[in-house]
Amino acid sequence: MAGDLTSRVLDLLSESNGPLLTADAFPTTPFATVKSALDRLGSREMVVYKTIEREEAVLTEEARGIAANGSHEAKVFEAVRKAVEGLKIGDLPGIVGKESAKVGQGKAFKAGWIKKEKDVLRANTDSIVDTTREQLQTIDQTKSHPDAKVISDLRKRKLVTMQKVISFEVTRGPKFAKELVKEETDLTAEMLASGAWKDVHLKPYNFKSKGAPTPSGALHPLNKVRHEFRQIFFEMGFEEMPTNRYVETGFWNFDALFVPQQHPARDLQDTFYISDPPRADKPRRDPSEEAHILGGSGSRPIAEGKLDLDYEQYWENVKEVHENGKYGSIGYRYPWKEDESLRLVLRTHTTAISTYVLHKLAANPRPARYFSIDRVFRNESVDATHLAEFHQVEGVIADFGLTLGGLIGFMEVFFAKMGIHKLRFKPAYNPYTEPSMEIFGFHEGLDKWVEIGNSGMFRPEMLEPMGLPKDMRVYGWGLSLERPTMIKYGVKNIRELLGHKVDLNFVESNPAVRLEKE
Repeated sequence: MAGDLTSRVLDLLSESNGPLLTADAFPTTPFATVKSALDRLGSREMVVYKTIEREEAVLTEEARGIAANGSHEAKVFEAVRKAVEGLKIGDLPGIVGKESAKVGQGKAFKAGWIKKEKDVLRANTDSIVDTTREQLQTIDQTKSHPDAKVISDLRKRKLVTMQKVISFEVTRGPKFAKELVKEETDLTAEMLASGAWKDVHLKPYNFKSKGAPTPSGALHPLNKVRHEFRQIFFEMGFEEMPTNRYVETGFWNFDALFVPQQHPARDLQDTFYISDPPRADKPRRDPSEEAHILGGSGSRPIAEGKLDLDYEQYWENVKEVHENGKYGSIGYRYPWKEDESLRLVLRTHTTAISTYVLHKLAANPRPARYFSIDRVFRNESVDATHLAEFHQVEGVIADFGLTLGGLIGFMEVFFAKMGIHKLRFKPAYNPYTEPSMEIFGFHEGLDKWVEIGNSGMFRPEMLEPMGLPKDMRVYGWGLSLERPTMIKYGVKNIRELLGHKVDLNFVESNPAVRLEKE
């Protein structure tokens, strides 16, 4: 189609001394076809063209009906005029239609065409001029109207819409000719050998043309920020914990962390419980992860006999510390239930993984640093800042002689690597840490302090039942992955970041993130 149009453009230009307007010459030809033909001729310098943008008035579907059959008010007048004895108001919709009766009656009254006597309509004149119909017919033919107020009024009545139209003014170029000369795209060996290259027209390179987009995969913004967090942890000597268990028992998720069985966090409105199977086995050895936890790089050789962890004793220790107290604690002093501890839940925090790993560490107590970044689940109402599932970043440090001051100092170093240098710490409560602190950072963009994490030192009631030494202390802290991602990428609604409402263009177009840089 574009090839045929190039010849027609050249013919019309050769017959005319002035510029060619495509809107007049090719009124029904699609824009893309016209543009393709002009680009083809323009690349050969056979024509020169410039773009003309203008707005045209276009009739709506209702307006096209009025232009063909008359306005609503004209239909009402004609129906009333034909009724010699007058027309009852209730009969009008049945004659002209509900829409025409509703709209046209008021306009006919306003124009003085009809009058009302009780419930009867009568004609007030013998003939009328259907101005609206004439205006719409003019616009349909010329795509405009000499009176701008008419266009404005018809737009308010939603009879006319404005549409941007792009056309071109075409003139002869420096290499204008009546026929399109074929251009060769390649210089071949045969042309060089025969000398034909001297006579052929070679197509010039278009260095302004854009290449075809190459489809490729893209990392989700959460994965980009997750990568940065992992790099920070690795730089600071941490080992990543296995987080492949979304389903945990109440024992690992709550009881082993010294969370009482009556705690509100264990209610149905806060936690997702698994109905089938109704309960799990008691804690037992898991060979698949033993090598990862105990034989990681950099760990010292495990002493003979320390591989055997007594899970039954651990179970009894946890039960005892809840019911009666142990290790210097008075406990919660309530009847601890085995069935409650073996209920299956979607893990509510990755601290369940930290507990599992620290218990393994009891087989070979030594300084260690672990971290995890993975999905957790809470039975929460979904809104702009909350989802039923999100990602938790967690770190734990086990060593001898740790103090609260050391935790504060470490937090300052850790968050500085994310570009957060102003921190505040507020006392808080967690069932499994004492002391506990909420961490606040000053957000330069928002110009205010925002909560960025939670931290504390794990309680003896959590650590000593595992078999860890009395003098071993463990730091623990955590934060969500979504909050720093939302801040870095300017996302205000978390549902635009995670879930079915995520825009794939947003995923593909966003750059990599560097947490230490703005």
